[in-house]
Amino acid sequence: MSVWYDMNVVLIQATLTTLLLALSIQVPIRFGVFSFAGVGAFGIGGYAAAISMVQLGWTTWPAVLLGMVVAGVVTFGLGLVVQHLTGLYMGMATIAFTLIVSVLAVNGGDLTGGAMGIYGALGEIEVIHLVLVVVVVAGLLQLTEIGSMGRRVDAVRDDPELANALGVDVARYRRYSFLVSGLIGGLAGALTTLLRSTITPAEVNFHLVILSLTAIVVGGSRSWQGALIGSVIFVWLPTVIGFVAEWERVAYGFIVAAAAIYLPTGVLGVAKNAWHRYRTREERARVAAAEKV
Repeated sequence: MSVWYDMNVVLIQATLTTLLLALSIQVPIRFGVFSFAGVGAFGIGGYAAAISMVQLGWTTWPAVLLGMVVAGVVTFGLGLVVQHLTGLYMGMATIAFTLIVSVLAVNGGDLTGGAMGIYGALGEIEVIHLVLVVVVVAGLLQLTEIGSMGRRVDAVRDDPELANALGVDVARYRRYSFLVSGLIGGLAGALTTLLRSTITPAEVNFHLVILSLTAIVVGGSRSWQGALIGSVIFVWLPTVIGFVAEWERVAYGFIVAAAAIYLPTGVLGVAKNAWHRYRTREERARVAAAEKV
């Protein structure tokens, strides 16, 4: 086990940070907001953490906290600006936000290191730290998926008019989804940067949108568990399909297309439906057996 862990520690780290990035996109989608601002928050958090360590001499966790808070505040401000947009227009605006973050990093001079980025921001982060962070984030998100809070979130996403009629402030819920998205995205960016010890503008780009969105589509968009499944699949998949070599991108595209067509609720949705059918059959069998007696 120790040998396997040592050989795959980088993949384990990547799985956990990718999960956080995917969650930063999944949260607003669960609230009915087609937003990719979490990717921009990823860049902001990464740069803020790197600058605070390299230029200000901060230690690891204060730098991570700073990246998280700055990204959350900026993304919440973005949410206030674009709150009246919906659908495709919201998606375009938040993708533009991500690209603007990248452009500002390129033109940030000595502060951001320009096109070369920032190097030497190596934090003292172990896998156990990442696991604890992910457990806390997942636990908090789980509270929004169950009970009365879960029902309100579902209503905000599926029928905002009905939610408003029932006294749920849909606009407020959706604004705060930007804040949560920014905090998680900034956390992901800060942790990723301090694990790699570097961040460049090229890392904060549209490819992160594709990665996080495909992880959600394949895993499932209605729960953090779906984001976990998707993150595991897309981080570990290259080790499985490495034999396809230059056809790897084609294989990725095929998997995503097949999931979108045949697994509209993601792997998690299929698993839940299968479990529900199994429980239903078991219950019917018990009722039939009791009637015979």
